[in-house]
Amino acid sequence: MTTAPAPTITLDHISTLYRTHRDDLARAREHMRAHHLAADPTMTPQLDDIEAEITYLLLRQHQPQNVVEIGTYYGWSTTWILTALAHNGTGHLHSFDIVDHAPHHVPDDLAHDRWTFTKGDVRAKIAHIPTHTDYLFLDAAHNGWFARWYINHLLPLLDPHIPISVHDVFHQRYALPFTEGAVVLKWLTNNTTNYFTASAARAPRAHQHLIDLRTELGLNEPIRTSNTNPMIFFRMPQRPRPGYSLNTPPQRPDHT
Repeated sequence: MTTAPAPTITLDHISTLYRTHRDDLARAREHMRAHHLAADPTMTPQLDDIEAEITYLLLRQHQPQNVVEIGTYYGWSTTWILTALAHNGTGHLHSFDIVDHAPHHVPDDLAHDRWTFTKGDVRAKIAHIPTHTDYLFLDAAHNGWFARWYINHLLPLLDPHIPISVHDVFHQRYALPFTEGAVVLKWLTNNTTNYFTASAARAPRAHQHLIDLRTELGLNEPIRTSNTNPMIFFRMPQRPRPGYSLNTPPQRPDHT
């Protein structure tokens, strides 16, 4: 039996997922709003609303069994991911961070039997990453050396076509030189792999489209005030090249 190819992560695909999972997303948003209001004031959410919702929607559509999250901080993204897995009724989250704030902030009812947190540098904990990872979420050190590490040591362990998301790439229209984002975009170019972003700076038309769609669906009340949404989303290439030249021009597709 032939398996259908994984859909490319595009604005049309994300828009379809918003409509398909509208009611469950509304429940997730209310849960996250209540979690935010009840949280310790020192907890600073790291995901904006739209990129958090896209993460939730991709997890619902992909139905992963093992999600790896590198970088939890206070567990805002962790809680979004666990909410999606709870709504799926399946899947386990494996999170890594050098600080252990998240276990003090993630709701117990979501964490129970569905979450494994490992404290420490993931470079020294790579043996703890599941053999079959179905979704990779990256929001840790945002410098070039860390991106080069996971491109050469972690990504080759992953199956083709799984969704991957990288945070803090497009706070501006282009990724800043020598950052994680610049290195990842060069790698994507080298592997002829497109990405999607809802960044207001990089992709204002896609950003506005999703704002309008969320308004239409009654999902527009902000959970938090930040609206930058700098994350990129892409699928693991079929046969990724193990390395790349730092002189490769940065990828600048028109996703606006």
